[in-house]
Amino acid sequence: MSALKIKDQPPATAGGSDKMTKDSGEKSRRLRERIGLQLPVRVNGRDSVDHEWTEMSRLVDVTPLGARLRLKRPIEVGRLLLLTLAMPRQLRYFDHVEDQYRVWSLVRNVRFLNANKESGAVVEIGVAFVGKRPPKSFAVDPSQRYDIAKTSAGANLWAVTEESSERLSGGTIPDKRKETRHSIPIEVLIEVFDEKGELSLKEKSVTENISQFGAAIFTSLDVSPGRFVKLSSEQYGASVLAVVRARRVAADGIPRLHLEFVGCEWPL
Repeated sequence: MSALKIKDQPPATAGGSDKMTKDSGEKSRRLRERIGLQLPVRVNGRDSVDHEWTEMSRLVDVTPLGARLRLKRPIEVGRLLLLTLAMPRQLRYFDHVEDQYRVWSLVRNVRFLNANKESGAVVEIGVAFVGKRPPKSFAVDPSQRYDIAKTSAGANLWAVTEESSERLSGGTIPDKRKETRHSIPIEVLIEVFDEKGELSLKEKSVTENISQFGAAIFTSLDVSPGRFVKLSSEQYGASVLAVVRARRVAADGIPRLHLEFVGCEWPL
């Protein structure tokens, strides 16, 4: 996981008064105060180099530094999205004269929803606004996951630079491969989310191995790493969302998809 570094504000001059400190604290509070503006927002995402999607949604709330919104497709923490919305100008960091505010946003948290109860919404996400342009590495691997680099207390989003050598303590993805994988052939249905957020491609198959957190599936589906799928089993009465981490062809000539479950665990 690469890190996005947010540059600190210029330090205050020595000998600043208590009033300056108080004003700074008030400004910081205002910057982080959530405003319930349910503005329409266009969300552009890229799950892989060859797969791009667009979805219209509405904000749940917003601050100058980030927002909450819902999507009808799965996403994971660390992905970059491009949001386009008619953001109030007093909340913007740039493009104050433009009608639309186009801001790259980092997914910081994901809450999975019951789509049947939430008008089709699959997730509610919190995003941090990280700038006008994505890091250069995003064009090479859009499925790459990022994190916010360590900053000084009270730092605001001034600019974003890539710091691939710097990693946050506690910001790495847990190694779920340490969980024991069981070589159990379970009959499953794998369905692939398309650019419209619909489950278009599907295939019945069996697992090569499986754990609570992921599985390897025999499949002829050519799905790139970074794409999202739904995996279901009538035998286990289970249905989970997953992200494709790898696709490989073994010595036996049969392709496999290596999946990591997102949002819940497989009931073993």
